[in-house]
Amino acid sequence: MELLMSRIAYYRVSTGDQSIEAQRRALGGAFDREFADEGVSGGSLAASRPGFASLLSYVREGDTVCVYAIDRLGRDALDVQATVRGLMEKGVTVDVHGLGSIGRGVGELIVAVLAQVADMERQRIRERCESGREAAKAALRETGLTHRGKASLGRPTAAQPAEVVAWRKANGASIAQTAEHFGLSAATVKRYGKGA
Repeated sequence: MELLMSRIAYYRVSTGDQSIEAQRRALGGAFDREFADEGVSGGSLAASRPGFASLLSYVREGDTVCVYAIDRLGRDALDVQATVRGLMEKGVTVDVHGLGSIGRGVGELIVAVLAQVADMERQRIRERCESGREAAKAALRETGLTHRGKASLGRPTAAQPAEVVAWRKANGASIAQTAEHFGLSAATVKRYGKGA
């Protein structure tokens, strides 16, 4: 009996405002199936992600799973290695953009090294973010503005709550009309109204 082999793509982006399209274009191949996890944190184990879990139940011996980057395959170096090893044990080839097919032996060593490098980079990003937050907090305490000149640490508010409530009362506007006028969500307008 002849095995039918499939080329399968897997994409993952961490936040809902990111798109998998850049990964899709980079891989550029014709795939028999595509699986994706959009808005799924890289902090979750690969097997617990809905798209990747579907991929795992779909793949068969002889298939090839293509990914844009090795870190798409797991939460950390250990998860990446376990994921790749699990796919290889099923007889599935893992093809990483720019790296090629990963096989036993040297391929596993390369995966281990790349996964560790990805872990180190994630740690550096966390450290830079924390350092920036600390600098912003210190500047805010000392000057009333962050080191970047903002009045608060969070996102700037689209409108002040008192202004929204006053405008709504003055205009007899509905929650939807007020939300549209200020570019806010209806939930935000409701929340602002509760504080009034």
